[in-house]
Amino acid sequence: MNKTYTDAGLLILRVGTGLFMAFGHGLGKMPPSEGFIGGAEKLGFPMPAFFAWMAGLSEFLGGILIALGLFTRPAAFFLICTMATAGFIRHADDPFGTKEKALLYFILGIFFLLSGGGKYGLGKMLFKSGKLNELS
Repeated sequence: MNKTYTDAGLLILRVGTGLFMAFGHGLGKMPPSEGFIGGAEKLGFPMPAFFAWMAGLSEFLGGILIALGLFTRPAAFFLICTMATAGFIRHADDPFGTKEKALLYFILGIFFLLSGGGKYGLGKMLFKSGKLNELS
């Protein structure tokens, strides 16, 4: 298959995933509501306000970074952590349809952690080589 098609497919997947996460899930958690903070507390997290902020930022800011292809791998790592918590802990006893989105974003996070932002990512354009390029 033509590598240009693969790079274009990765671009579309990255931008769509990032924007859907940022604006469909993360924006509503910024700043975290008392209910969201209380949910983190019920899950047993120490410093629930801190972890609610981290979850909201991983979804909103992380989604934007993934869409841009900038620091894609670190953003994907934090998204994986958040979606693992959502899919395997918060919704553990819920029907599959309830946890399906969290699990799908979990898998997409793993994909972006492994693949990075791709040829058309902003990180690749800004950091031609070196360690910062590897993070994108």
